[in-house]
Amino acid sequence: MCPLIIKIRMLPSACGGAPIPSIMHTEEMTMQNFDYMTPTRLIFGQGVVKNLPQVMAPLGKKILMAYGGGSIKKIGLYDKVKELLNDFEIYELSGIQPNPKYDPSVLDGVKICKEKGIDAILAVGGGSVLDCSKAIAAGAKYEGDPWDLISYKVKAKAALPIVDILTLAATGSEYDCGGVISRTETNDKIGYVDPLLFPVCSILDPTYTFSVSKKQTAAGCADAMNHTIEQYFCADSTLLNDGFCESMLKSLMANTKIALENPSDYRARAELMLCCTYGCNGILALGNSPSGWPCHGIEHALSAYYDITHGEGLAIITPRWMRFILNDTTVDRFVKYGVNVFGIDPKLEKFEIANRAIDATYGFFKSIGIPMHLKEVGIDESRIKEMAHHIAVNEGLENAWAPLTEDDLVKILTNSL
Repeated sequence: MCPLIIKIRMLPSACGGAPIPSIMHTEEMTMQNFDYMTPTRLIFGQGVVKNLPQVMAPLGKKILMAYGGGSIKKIGLYDKVKELLNDFEIYELSGIQPNPKYDPSVLDGVKICKEKGIDAILAVGGGSVLDCSKAIAAGAKYEGDPWDLISYKVKAKAALPIVDILTLAATGSEYDCGGVISRTETNDKIGYVDPLLFPVCSILDPTYTFSVSKKQTAAGCADAMNHTIEQYFCADSTLLNDGFCESMLKSLMANTKIALENPSDYRARAELMLCCTYGCNGILALGNSPSGWPCHGIEHALSAYYDITHGEGLAIITPRWMRFILNDTTVDRFVKYGVNVFGIDPKLEKFEIANRAIDATYGFFKSIGIPMHLKEVGIDESRIKEMAHHIAVNEGLENAWAPLTEDDLVKILTNSL
């Protein structure tokens, strides 16, 4: 099948304001079929953790409470959860790291679940805790090596139910059926997706994100922005989805700036949390053609090899990927992005608009304190070719919206140094 092409023209606004974008579809283009389900219950707002006992009660009495490095204790959430669940039998898995590790965290969690007959998992923390909990949930119902499931060697037939209390706005794992697990000894970082892994319920209180550091707030924004960008830059899209994505990006940028200045601004934190929740469950791209998620494919190698912060890696790679793929075929998409997200003058020559949009993307990430070179996060040129080969073999980016070869990947990574 020939590649699908979007051509964009700017129609004058009926009320004399900014031009209205219009898409001229080629004959080959059509809205894509989809089969979509989101069974996760969202409970959103201040104080909603009070609903936890009612949420957990139908799932059973034996609970595995999974969490990370102890921040939930500092903000009082740990004690609150234990108080609310005083009628339940609680077992704990702590110390789950960013870029959650198969060994020890997934394996330890599976062991606890099997030995104690766990009924449900309660993930309290950010996306890494929840991603790890999803792998544990499937592994607990499987008699073989859980890596068989994560690597898609075997399809899970069952999984423990999962509930989460989110403390970091970033990954969107609270509203999807996937997670990313790292296996250090093989430098693998795999996105594990299975419909059995949707959380039963996600409890989202923006006040639990007030204490998130500036570094993690910025990285969370970059992660969610890239989730949106990965769905926006595709061959065939709809005006509806484009509008969703463009509004998401503008909201993320505006509210991150506010949250960095005033970490306890409830409105900004709440909107950031909801943006991140929507960012990765596919709703932004229903009916679109696939993009291949190239920036994630590249970044997975960076954080698998060097264990860097995922959002920072994405922020570094994204503008370099944009610049590398900018050409006569892709430029119109960048024009729409530049005009509708950054307000760039649509009367400018289209490559001028595109380059300004890429500069604005880079400039925003830099303005919120993200290091914008790989060398700033401890990555030098020594393993560039090795990582590029790993990406080329494992990520399928030869089929992305803008196809990438191994040599292309070397250039993008080198340009990011």
